[in-house]
Amino acid sequence: QYRSGDSELPYRPDSELFYLTGFTEPESVLVLRAFADSERTVLFSRSRDPDAELWTGSRAGPDAARALVGVEEARPIHRLDGDLPELLSGADRVFFRLEASPRTEAGVLGALRMARRKGARHGTGPRGIMDPGAILDELRLRKDAAEIVAMREAAAITVQGFKAALARLCPGMGEWQTEADLEAEFRRLGAAGPAFATIVGSGENGCVLHYVENSRRMESGDLVLLDAGAECRMYAADVSRTAPVSGRFSARQRDVYAVVDEARKEAISFVRPGARISEVHDHTVRVLVHGLQRLGVLSGDEDELIETGAHKPFFPHRTSHWLGLETHDVGDYARNGASRKLEPGMVLTVEPGLYFAADGPAPSFAGIGIRVEDDVLVTDEGAEVLTAALPTDPDAVEAMVGTVGT
Repeated sequence: QYRSGDSELPYRPDSELFYLTGFTEPESVLVLRAFADSERTVLFSRSRDPDAELWTGSRAGPDAARALVGVEEARPIHRLDGDLPELLSGADRVFFRLEASPRTEAGVLGALRMARRKGARHGTGPRGIMDPGAILDELRLRKDAAEIVAMREAAAITVQGFKAALARLCPGMGEWQTEADLEAEFRRLGAAGPAFATIVGSGENGCVLHYVENSRRMESGDLVLLDAGAECRMYAADVSRTAPVSGRFSARQRDVYAVVDEARKEAISFVRPGARISEVHDHTVRVLVHGLQRLGVLSGDEDELIETGAHKPFFPHRTSHWLGLETHDVGDYARNGASRKLEPGMVLTVEPGLYFAADGPAPSFAGIGIRVEDDVLVTDEGAEVLTAALPTDPDAVEAMVGTVGT
């Protein structure tokens, strides 16, 4: 894929391909044939090519790829179009994510066309395409030991990136400079880079949930909301902290921050095997509504305020999402109409926030945007906060700001 002209974007393997193979070369396709007696696993990959490798680096080639991945059969990628229909001819269904790969999709559709022409005579060939998430999402939702090691490493690098960026934070800096400090530390410590577009939202920009321009110069008295995560061995971290640019929260900022951090602590206390993910969110909402009442932003019966969604102008998003190979990782949040129960090996974020837009319904808090987010692993005993080494206590946050050169 190209950014513009002939400037290629960095290649990142498809998450499902990587999950199943660990293979990271471009132009690779894995075919799993559960119905077959032989060649049940076939990997297509690039052939060796000295001229091409001079420009883009070495290739394993199919023979070496077979040994690396452990497949029964490996073939050069130029054979994909001709071989795929025959490889799929014994299947009754094909699990393939449409629009993920136009080249592979052409072969899958070709197999369907062949089955439509010949299947009625012979009773063979695929007649439908299924979403591979029906199988893989459940596997990816529960992380194994090796995945957890990678996620702990991503979390640890992210923590150090935040500490480095906050240490340099001071009035007059550009948001882009803090972005650079975060991402430079990620790379210095061995991460592939950011797992998603880094958010550095100061002042009113902190109230824009997915603000990524990072183009404002920060001023004394501002808060800055940092939302970033390192990608390590393909696995993502996702952390948010909110800090005062000048190193001290105002009284009003500290009051709002206390509500958000209390919600974070209480939500994490609900993370354990058997708890429903909706309970984490529902308890977060209750703590935030109670805090908004304490701040004088909301008034009335607490249950009625929750029922009517009175908090949504200030907390419009969910508390959690799954985390793994992708920042918003795969996996259902509900099963058979009921909220999903948490199980050991699941990793989720806990990220309450309060956002007071400049033209919003609470003008006395206008411009304050605060989110505090941690990454949490469900364990056999309860929960492990993977990002616990990055403080959230407001005094500790203040102490991290602007320490370079002091």
